[in-house]
Amino acid sequence: MKDNLSHTISYSESLIVHFCRAKELRSEAVHLISLDLNRRQLRDLESLLNRAFYPLAGFLGQDDYQGVLQEMRLSDGSVWPIPICLDVSEEFAASLQTGQRIGLNDQEGFLLAILTISDIWKGDKKAEAKALYGTTDPEQHPGVQALFAEVKDWYIGGSVEGVTLPIHYDFCDLRLTPTESNRRFIQYGWRRVVGFHTKEYLHCAHREMVLAAARETGCSIFLHPVVGMDHPGNMEHYTHVHCYQEFVQHFPRNMIQLGVIPLAERNAGPREALWHALIRKNYGCSHFMVAADHGDPFADTNTDLFYPQGEAQQLVASLAADTGIEMVPEQAMGYAEQQGKYVYLTEVPNEEVKNITSKELKRRLEQGENIPEWFSFPNVVAELRRSFPPRSKQGFTVFLSGLSGSGKSTIAKVLMVRFMEMRDRPVTLLDGDIVRKNLSSELTFSKEHRNLNVTRIGFVASEITKNGGIALCAPIAPYEESRQENRRLISRYGGYIEIHIATPLEICEQRDRKGLYEKARAGLVKGVTGISDPYIPPTNPEIVIDTSKMTPAEAVQEIFLYLEEQGYIR
Repeated sequence: MKDNLSHTISYSESLIVHFCRAKELRSEAVHLISLDLNRRQLRDLESLLNRAFYPLAGFLGQDDYQGVLQEMRLSDGSVWPIPICLDVSEEFAASLQTGQRIGLNDQEGFLLAILTISDIWKGDKKAEAKALYGTTDPEQHPGVQALFAEVKDWYIGGSVEGVTLPIHYDFCDLRLTPTESNRRFIQYGWRRVVGFHTKEYLHCAHREMVLAAARETGCSIFLHPVVGMDHPGNMEHYTHVHCYQEFVQHFPRNMIQLGVIPLAERNAGPREALWHALIRKNYGCSHFMVAADHGDPFADTNTDLFYPQGEAQQLVASLAADTGIEMVPEQAMGYAEQQGKYVYLTEVPNEEVKNITSKELKRRLEQGENIPEWFSFPNVVAELRRSFPPRSKQGFTVFLSGLSGSGKSTIAKVLMVRFMEMRDRPVTLLDGDIVRKNLSSELTFSKEHRNLNVTRIGFVASEITKNGGIALCAPIAPYEESRQENRRLISRYGGYIEIHIATPLEICEQRDRKGLYEKARAGLVKGVTGISDPYIPPTNPEIVIDTSKMTPAEAVQEIFLYLEEQGYIR
């Protein structure tokens, strides 16, 4: 989208209309088709409305979309590397026409803006993936996977008139708009500002790195972490921001400004880095720090990087004349104990630099071990410990899966009694039959409904775990996909221990207290797991138990020994 206003005026003005015009738009919206935006779309709209995405004045039309993919430029020649499109279903697109106006709502149906449609078209997902990410293989790149699985096939473009920004109730004083950040920098007398983008926890070495960059460039510092796509119930979102607030206490006064940005990142490598730089230019930065692996989906993981090291830095630096923001390379630092100071990692052999990895930090927090002051500041560590207590104080889920009659319900009941005796955390039993009766009574025994039943159990267990309780789940759970979904969900909040009750089918049939197997063999009932429906064993459970070889008490003892070994109980 093109914007006729000059940069110096437009980027400091939002697309939110005057309150008198907003009143007119709300009245108009009553008679318009409306679209409730998902979380990603809401983040994009917010950045459009507050002008973080200057020079865009709305969602891209088809010509700008093609220009961004092919040349990283809008039709007016402005540099822009990421397509900002409003994706909709084919059915919804078919109900629209160019020139039409539609309301854009948040997830509760509250009007945020009105879009005047300029273009409607079906996106070429493969071409977009190739241009944006460098591959069309969703197995190679999570951004491609999200594009194919989460982004709808049809796009609508057009200008927007904003009624109000999306409402946030957390950290309102840190959610600076570009107008507000520019105003503060002017008030502080800052003419040179280096922006630092992050979504990681920051420690002592990060402070030294940022200070070194500020000294070399003669800049003040704008620490601008991303808090975009987290669910409001995700405790780590709050922990990150509290840690940033503690982190900035260790800088000289009037040298650093903290703000947070609600950005839906794409993990598009060099294009992502360029996009981040343009956004920080709109927030008032003259310089922007770029890591060698900036925007790589596998940065800070044990997986090989997808994009070549340094490519992001080269791209941002090469376009500095066009964008108006200088690239500052991030140069990682570490603590050299012999020298008693922080040094650039490129200047000393790796073995001479002390470091604690993210994985090791998490382990130390879980085990309640010491975190040295050369690594992180005590006030930052205190915030981390508040959110990540030792495992012995965390909530966790024990998920037992197995055939009917395998003994999982009996083991779960014994576990419940043992945990109740300990009295250090609340305990909830989610037995398969009880959940079927009270939570999933309308479901059938189709594969789809079986998986839905298991994920419902997982959701309840995740809430129990998140709030520091113990959830004991004992459904049949015959399919791996729903079990893995539960593992992904619950592991975000605490421990997840999967136990396969691998009692052989013939033993389960001999027990057959409900007469289920007998009826299935006689053809009186269908959909019985192990007879007419499959049971897919877990691929990597923490514990495997065969109750034909041990008593329930012995099985529970084995589980307790594992929990103690892993630190979940004392």
